[in-house]
Formats: sequence, structure tokens, C-alpha cells
Amino acid sequence: MMAIEDIDGKLCWRETATPAPASGEIRVRVRASAVNRADLVQRSGQYPPPAGASSVLGLECAGVVDQVAPEVIWPKVGDRVCALLSGGGYAEYAVFPATHALPIPAGLSFNEAAALPEVFTTAWLNLRREGELRTGERVLIHAAASGVGTAALQLCRAWGNPTFATVGSRAKAERCVELGAEECAIRHDGPWLPQVKAWGPVDVVLDPVGGEYLEPNILCLRPRGRLVNIGLMGGGGGSLQLGLVLVKRLTIRGSVLRSRSNDEKTAILAGLREEVWPLFETGQLQPIIETSFPIDQAEEAHQLLAGNQTVGKLILEVP
Repeated sequence: MMAIEDIDGKLCWRETATPAPASGEIRVRVRASAVNRADLVQRSGQYPPPAGASSVLGLECAGVVDQVAPEVIWPKVGDRVCALLSGGGYAEYAVFPATHALPIPAGLSFNEAAALPEVFTTAWLNLRREGELRTGERVLIHAAASGVGTAALQLCRAWGNPTFATVGSRAKAERCVELGAEECAIRHDGPWLPQVKAWGPVDVVLDPVGGEYLEPNILCLRPRGRLVNIGLMGGGGGSLQLGLVLVKRLTIRGSVLRSRSNDEKTAILAGLREEVWPLFETGQLQPIIETSFPIDQAEEAHQLLAGNQTVGKLILEVP
């Protein structure tokens, strides 16, 4: 098969061995994959794939099942699916546990379906399970124009949770308002904390930034609030007023998805399919796509994502 390989620091579409499914696995003929910031971090050497996972980039895909292990009941050969992967999405074929596949919602293309698994799993997991978000609670979403951010905004709108978004530009702020944000702060215009405080106390913070955001996150949380940190775009250090954590009885939780066990991912995806997937059928949720590239232009897609000017997902189309 053909797959993307990093050759001397450049992503190249090259021939490699075709994988075969093991027990409990399926193989999908990939029609589309998507770019995630984790792919950029993996290329830098700071986010290696879990043991046993494909070294090929790509944490999600959409396509048609072309082979299944004998004991697999669903999906079947010929089914259209999208999937959460530990790696291997930037290729003509991907192999993964059958329980990590999801049916493509009715009416969505392969490109649209490839934009769903990673971001909606991450948003749902960290709002609902890690953040213990309840109806009516207020949410602060950082980097809200990202793939995860746009998924989180839509979920909060569907669930009845008011949201405040922090973003990098006026255009991104306008798009986030369209997706449900009540108010936005543009980080280049100055500190966002005063604007969040004027909006009101927050119950849950979803933060992929870390670094200097740590202390203001704590300051804007109401008593018994929850901070869920899902990334370190701003670095791994930060100051913390521990007294406030004690007095306000706050919860600070770190969360990653890729390194979780297959069984844990299976349970997460079952919850996602039950609660979130019906919202695509009713039109309350939609994939947010900035643009798409032929997969042999993956290098250009990575450069675009690294420039931090996109809203939503970048799709890689597989011929």
C-alpha cells in the first residue's frame, strides 16, 4: 500500500507493507484522514505512538471495511465507518480494533466523517466524563477555534451549557459565536481573565494550552469547579495559588486519549456513540472543516496547521 512517511523531515507518499487484521481487528480502505496537532508533536519526537501502534501518522480515518477478523460481528465488509486510531491513518489501509469503529452518520461524506472521531471523542470525554459537566453549567473553552474547540462549542450548545471562548483572531471569534459561544476573548488583545470574570464564574475549563493559563484558569473557577487540561501548547510550567484550590475545593485533572488502553477506548467510544452520534442525525452537530488536501500534500497541510490560522479540521483525501 501507499502511506505517508517522514523522510529527512518531509512527509512523502511512499509504498510500504499492507497491514492485516489480527484477532478482534478490522481493516479499512481509507478514503480520508485528518490532521491533528498531535501529529505535529509526534513528528518533533515528543509524542511517540503507544507500544504496538503503527508508526504512520494519523489518529482518525474514514473509509470502507475490506477485511474483518473471524470473530468480529460488527462492522462487516463493505460498511462505511470512521474510526479513532492510535496511528496509521495517513495510508491507503488502516488496521485497528473493531470496537474503535463508528458508523458514518447518515448524509456525511468520507471527508466529513474523517473530521469527527478524534475531536468529538476528546471534547465529549473531557467535558462529560473528566469535567463531569452538568446541564446549565458554564464552560470556558480555550483555543476554541481548533478542531476540539469547535466540537466542544457545539456539544455545549446542544446540552444547554453557556460557553466563553478564547481565540487568536477576530475572524475566529466570529466563527465561535456562530457555533454557540456567548462571548469571546482574543488573546492578542490582552489578558482574557478580566473578560471571563465580567461574563461570570465558570464551572468547567477545557484547556489545551497549559503554561501561563494555569493560574488564571484557577482564578475564574467557581467553588467546586473543574479544570481539565488536555494539552501543553503554552508549555508545561505555570504558577498555581494552591490556597485557592483548597478554599474553592477545585479539581485539576490531566487527560490524554491516545495512550489509554483499547478496552478504555472501547468504553469511551460506546458512550460517544450513544450520546453524541444521534446529534449528527438531528443536525445539532456538524463537522467543521477548514479545507482539504490530497494526501500527498500532507506536508502543506501540516504547515497550514502550524500557522494557527485555521478553524476546525484539515482533511487529507486518499485516492
